[in-house]
Order: sequence, then structure tokens, then C-alpha cells
Amino acid sequence: MIVAMKHLTLLCVKGESSRTLERLRELGCVHVDLSGASGAGFMSAKGEEGAAESALRIIAKAEKECEKHNFDPYRSVDAVIKADAQRAEAMQKAQAIRRQVAKYAPFGDFDPALAAQLGAKGLKVTLLKAPAKAKIEVEGGYTQLLGSDGKTDYLAAIGGAVKADDTVEEIPMPAERISAMKRALADVEADIAAITRRLASSGALVSEIQAAAPCLADKIAFAAAEEKLSSSGAVSWIEGWVPVDMAEGLREEARKESWGLMLRDPRAGENPPTLIRPPKLFKPVVALFKGLGVAPAYTEADVSVPFMCYFSVFFAMLVGDGGYGAIMLAMTLWGWKKAGGKPAARAWLILMTVFSSATVLWGVLSNTWFGANLPFAVTWPTVEWLADPSYHTMMFLCFTIGVSHLMLARIWNGACMLNSLTCLGQFGWAGILLCMYWITCGIVGIFQGPIDEAALAALTPQAATLASIPSQPCWFFPVFITSIVMVFVFSVPFKELKTRGAELGMLPLNIMSALGDIISYVRLFAVGLASVQVAVNFNNMAIGLLSSENAFWMNALLFLGTLLILLVGHVLNFAMAGLSVLVHAVRLNTLEFSNHKGVSWSGYDFKAFKKH
Repeated sequence: MIVAMKHLTLLCVKGESSRTLERLRELGCVHVDLSGASGAGFMSAKGEEGAAESALRIIAKAEKECEKHNFDPYRSVDAVIKADAQRAEAMQKAQAIRRQVAKYAPFGDFDPALAAQLGAKGLKVTLLKAPAKAKIEVEGGYTQLLGSDGKTDYLAAIGGAVKADDTVEEIPMPAERISAMKRALADVEADIAAITRRLASSGALVSEIQAAAPCLADKIAFAAAEEKLSSSGAVSWIEGWVPVDMAEGLREEARKESWGLMLRDPRAGENPPTLIRPPKLFKPVVALFKGLGVAPAYTEADVSVPFMCYFSVFFAMLVGDGGYGAIMLAMTLWGWKKAGGKPAARAWLILMTVFSSATVLWGVLSNTWFGANLPFAVTWPTVEWLADPSYHTMMFLCFTIGVSHLMLARIWNGACMLNSLTCLGQFGWAGILLCMYWITCGIVGIFQGPIDEAALAALTPQAATLASIPSQPCWFFPVFITSIVMVFVFSVPFKELKTRGAELGMLPLNIMSALGDIISYVRLFAVGLASVQVAVNFNNMAIGLLSSENAFWMNALLFLGTLLILLVGHVLNFAMAGLSVLVHAVRLNTLEFSNHKGVSWSGYDFKAFKKH
């Protein structure tokens, strides 16, 4: 269920505001909107968090750049940030020196001081970069070739003014000789390496930063809460939300602490946070909601039970292979052992245990294991039924799951509206969905009604059983027409016709949309079949390498290739199966089902102001 909320206004003496927030944080039962904070305390705490994250990235990067050594580590975040700034400055300096070395290296290791001495005596020295054998004249002097790469000459003009065409470039005299530049570069690179090694040796600081992260998060939240305090004279107050079942405990604390406390129901237009408390058996699905980043609005329904039940079925059918389910189950059991009972991992481990077990069960029912079949299971009734080559039975199963999913939403809505005639509109939609289901099965040839004996004999026994069901049974038109009338008359209350009357005009389109919703469940069959066929194709490709006509050593080599193809193929298919679950299983719950249930997933989670 979605827990009812009370709006909270808590007043205290202004001088006691910080202590009040500390006590409120210890209670951990109040949701305070901490968004939009930008005060000095908040920004200072966020700066500390940003610096800590930067330090982690800096150390991780340094560890990748060099091996860990027993060098003197940095012992604070500030030291790491300062060292990284020094390293960045040194790297810029090294890059500048490298550019200078690359520029003057072709001229050789000459001494600029000697050129300056000649200039003082009236013999100007100019460095020139010119195409090979270019014509250059020097007034009262000559040129000296210092280096050449065959296409470009590097010269020194000694004497007076240089006369040459535009292809000749004058190069400024360097401040020092090349050998000095290289020594300076080596010194800078040594400094960079020393800083990097010290950063790479600072692994202990990483543990300290990670251990301090919850405290830093608490500091940020507390600073934001202080900023949310309002004051007038000697009184300060803060607003928030508290679950109804925690309100009495908060009242008792308010009496002890002499706080002013006002609790009221949410007003129209307010959007309280959503706190979901499903039955204990289905509690882990809350972790799935948080992982997907979705939450129903406060006024909407808690769909956690059908969400988890149908998601498990969708998961198994989309993966479609019991072998993959067995791998996931083994990994989950290993995760239980490694987690050691950590609460944060418990919910996800329960979910994966359920989902992988459902996938293994689907593998048992369909006899599908890594794209192959177990020979002793081919006579199971479920295997024969699901293995219908005409695919009628699988499509029938998908459409049946789909209509049950959508009708559940409509019947649930109607049950929640029993005190109003609008419940008849929801029950009418359930009838329309049932009729659309029958039409869908007729469109794809699942329900065909009476057909001739020759056509019936051409079908598999499973398909023949379904084909004997009439596409339009005797009850079809009465139920369809009655359902449409119920929806048209009772969906919109009479007093709301002016504002919602347009919904009735959209009824034909909505009926067609319901047909499309049911058809969309065929993705369970199509994606699952694709996953199985990809596995089968990789198996055939791998086995096809081996042949009895090959020599033994050749088959030995090809066997390694077979193992590689099987490994790569099934790993790729396994990953694609996981992706299909994220796309299709989530969509069927959060879009098709939720549209009929009226869940917009526009809410936000209840986050208690508490210490972590």
C-alpha cells in the first residue's frame, strides 16, 4: 500500500534550531524537501563532496598510469587536489618544453650565448628554415648549414641582413641550448612521475574517503535543512511530511522537546512523497522501482504485487532459456554468500532469485537449455504444447497473459470505485478488453471456428484444439455492445461532462488502442523465440566446424574454435536477453498495464531526513 501522509509544520525557539534539526534527524521519520539549497553552508559541504570525488578519480587514474610502489602517500583530500594541480602545471610545462625541443632540434645543439656574443661584435646570427637549396643572400656574411632532412634545410645566417623569398622562415633565437632543454624536460618528467607514484600509493586514503562519504552526505543534507528553516522573531519553523503511523511518536517527542507541531492532511494541489509498503513477500520490488527510477504518485495505487508477479513471468519468457536462468541462479547464490547479509543487497538478491528461478522453470516447461533440448523431456505435455511449430499456442499464451494483465487493472479500478457508478465504466472496459482479446486471436488465426476436415487435419493437435474455438462466440456481440454502453454512460460522471466530455469522443480510438495493447504482448513470444534461435544458430555454427573426415589434430584445433564460438555466442545472447528484459518487461508493466490502471509514475520517493 501507499502510506498516508500528514503535512508537518514544526516550530522551535530560534536559538534551538540546530539542536532541533539534530533531534529530528535522529528520529528519521520526516521527509523534508532539500532541493534548491544554495546557501554558503550547503555549497561548502558540496565543495567538500566534489573535492572528495575528484580525489578518488585522481588516485584511480594514477593507479592505472603506474604500478603501486611504497612511496610516501598523500594523506588528505586537499593534498591530493594540490598535488594534481602541481602535476597538471608540470605537464603543461613539459609540453611547452617538448614543443621547443621539436622546434630547435633540427638546428643541432648550438650555444645561443655564442650567437649573442657574435651579435655584440656586429655579426648578427639569424636562424633560418628554408626549402632545400633555396637561394639566400646575406649582406657582408654567409650561411652555415646546421641540419637538413632532405626537403628542408636548417641554417644560420652570420653577418648582415638576409635577402630571401617568402619560403624562407626566420626562427627566433632560443633562450638556451637543446641539451639544457632536454635536461629541464627530464627534470619535469621526473617530478610528474614522482607525483603520480605518490598518488598511486595513496590507496589507504581512498578507503578513508569512501568511509567518510555517508557522513559527508549527512553534512550536506543538514546544511540544506538549515537553509529550509524559516524564521520570524524568536521562532523558527520547518515544513515537511510524516507518515501517519509515525505521527503519534513525533507528537510525543514534540511534547518532550517543547516544540510547536501542526499536522494536517494534504490539500488539493499538494504533491506528498510516496512511501510504498507492499506485503512482506513482495517488499523487494521496491528496490526494483528505485533502480528504474519510478514511483507512483501519492494519489495512485500501489501496483507492487502484480508488477512483481507479471515481471517474473515476462523475465522468464523473454530470456526464454533455462540454461541462462541456471547461470543467473548460480550467480545469485554466489552473491548471497558474498553479501554476507548486507541489507542493501538483500532486496536485489531476492529479486534475482525469483526471476532466475522463474527462468529455470520456463526452461523445464519448454525444454530449452542453451538452445538445445533434453531428449528425456520431449514427451512432457508442456513441451509438446509450447513447441507447436505453427506458433499458435505461444501466441495464444502471450495474448492470454496480456488480457489477464490489462483486465486485472480495469477490474481493480472498478473494485476501488464500488461506491460510485463509475465502477461500471471500468467493468465495461474489462468486457471490451475480453472482446479485443477474442478479436486478436481471430486475426492471427488462433480461434477460427468451424473449418473443414482437410484444413483441420493439416494443423498440429495443439493448433487444432485452439482452431476449434469460434472466433466470434454467441456471447461476443452482446458483451461487446453492453461493455461499450457501460463505458460511454458511466466512465465520466454527469457533472464532469463539460470538462471531460471529449474523452467520450475518443472512445473509438481508445478501443483500437486496447486492441494494440493486447497485441503488443506478442513481444514476449517474439523476443523469447529470437533469443532461443540465436542460441541454436551459434550451436549449429560451432558444431558444424567438427567433421569425422578431418584428421584428429585438425579436429582438436577446431574443437578450440567450437568452444570459442559457443562462449562468445552465448555470452552475447545472454547480454541481449538482459537488455530485452529492461526494454520489454518494464514497458509492459509501466506503460500498457499502468495506462489501464491509471498509474502515471509521476511521484517521488519518501526520503526520511536521517543520519546515514
